[in-house]
Order: sequence, then structure tokens, then C-alpha cells
Amino acid sequence: MGSKSGGRNQVTMRDVAKAAGVSRMTVSRALKKDSPISKETRDHILKVVKEMNYVPDQMAGSLTTKKSGFVAVLLPSLNNLHFAETVQALTDELEAVGLQLLLGYTGYSVEREEQLIETMLRRRPEAIVLSYDGHTDRTLELLQDASIPVVEIWETPDKPIQHTVGFSNSDAARDMTRELVAKGFKNIVFLSEEEDDWTRGAARREGYQTAMIEAGLVSHSVRFGAPPLSIENGSAAAEKILSEIPDVDCIFCVSDRAAFGVQSRLLALGKSVPGDISVVGFGNFEVSRFSSPAISTVVVDPVSIGREAGSLIASVLNAEATNDESPIQISIPPIPEFRASSRD
Repeated sequence: MGSKSGGRNQVTMRDVAKAAGVSRMTVSRALKKDSPISKETRDHILKVVKEMNYVPDQMAGSLTTKKSGFVAVLLPSLNNLHFAETVQALTDELEAVGLQLLLGYTGYSVEREEQLIETMLRRRPEAIVLSYDGHTDRTLELLQDASIPVVEIWETPDKPIQHTVGFSNSDAARDMTRELVAKGFKNIVFLSEEEDDWTRGAARREGYQTAMIEAGLVSHSVRFGAPPLSIENGSAAAEKILSEIPDVDCIFCVSDRAAFGVQSRLLALGKSVPGDISVVGFGNFEVSRFSSPAISTVVVDPVSIGREAGSLIASVLNAEATNDESPIQISIPPIPEFRASSRD
């Protein structure tokens, strides 16, 4: 079924996927011994693989003959539980195809990201994974010149470098704000960081503002502290918000930690949550689930982001060996979840 040239099999994973009626990612997973897909689907794909004379171990060959055998991963923080869960899932996927992870953190600095990328590229990684918080022009040039797969995670930028795994932070915050408006809130304040240009926090603020404008309401954005906002920042910001916007009925925070700080301070000041003011966070961290009252939030899936990023890299490296370099965008949308900190 496949064409041959000079005795070399030219059938690609894309050809197999098309013939089997599935995605390249599903084919890649079917070729693993511990494949998570159903037995029926895997048997069907393996039958097509055999009929087309596709070589399943092409992946192993491509991974062992290239550069260094590692993937560079840059994250803004190493003490964030979500990033830790993403890294663990990503590591598991990469190790399954013989790749190791080299980790660095940017401290939410695009300048530091640029320096780390330049350093890591000297070690010739197979691919590079970046948590999107904006990039310098030189970073973009370095990645374009490197000619390796690039995966941006935790955000789907308007102009992605190559591949993405994540969601639109702007859309997620917009959807939560729309839900709050539908519940009758009119004086919603959004708490975010200072100097957050090009960050995911800025995207969340933009989504909030879009929803408020759509509803014909006045948006109140309070920016307080450097990213990422701490519990202490949230506590201090609560008093600032009460002073500047006394009729606030809901405070939507850029993160759960900030929301916990806001809620704690409001309660200490004698305010009822949610009786007087509702509080909403972003992220679904433990601090939101086990606070009292439990904090409403935007639930994200860090494990799926890491797992899908690792699987994507494996698939892309295999596709690269067969000259299939089409960008892949994988969406893992978050979900608004309302708890005791916000009134119905």
C-alpha cells in the first residue's frame, strides 16, 4: 500500500492515521505497549500498520540517532504545585520513549527565559517546552534558528511558535466572569499583578474586562504586587479594594493564593463571605478547596497538560523523521466551579 524509494519505507504516521481514521497522536499511543486506548482501536490501528508496512520502531531509531536524548523544559516557577504535576506527567511520557528532561525556571522573567534558552540550546535538546508568559524577540529568533520542535504550554498564544498544549487564559476568565454576571454580580473587581504584560495573568484580566464590557458593566482592575501574587499580597490588596471600591460585591482573583489572602482579610475585617462580598480564584489549588469557606475557582488540569505535551513531543519527533512538521494545537479547556465563597 505504501510507496518505496531506494528500498526505504516511505509510509508515514500521517498515512497510517488517515487510513485508520484516527489522529497521529492515537497512532503514536497505539504503538506503545502500555497504550491507554481501547483494545479494539489499538488492534485496528496495528492491523493498518501491518498492511501498510509501517515500521513501528521508527520512533526508537529517530530518538537514538539524534542529538542528546533530552528535552529542555522551562517553567516560571518550581514551587507551584500545578507546574510540578505537569512536569511529572511530562517526565513519565518522555521516559516512555527514551527521553530525559532538563528543567529550568524563569522566575516569570522573559529576559531570564532568553538566557536559559540560549544556554540549553548549546546542549542540543531534541525539543523544548515553554510555559507561555511572553517571549523576547531574541528568544523567538533563537527558537526559529534551532530547528527543533517547540511546545508552548498553559496558554494558546495568538501567534504560537509551533505547537501548543493548554487553553486560552483570556477565554477562561471571560467565561467565569460571564457566569458571575449571570448570577447577578454587578460590581466585580479583578485582582491581578503589576508589570504583568504578556503574561497569563494579563490574559485573564483581559478576559474579565471583555465580559464586563459585553455586559455593559464597569470593569475595576486592581493591580497589586509582582507575579505571582502571594497570600500576603491578596490580604493587603483586599483593604485597597475596599477603600477604592466600597460597593464591590465580588472579587475575582488572578490566582487561588491571592483569593485565599483576600478572603482571609475580609473575614478578619468582619466581612461576611459570601454574604457581603463573594471571592473567586483561578487554578483549583488545595488552598481553594480546603479553605473555609471553600473558594470558587476556575478548575484547570495540569496533569493532562503534561501528559499531552509529552505525547505530542513523541509524535512530533517521529513525524519530523518523516518530514511531517504540521503544527499541532491541543486544547485542554478549564471549567468554572462554584463553591461556598460565592453566593448563588
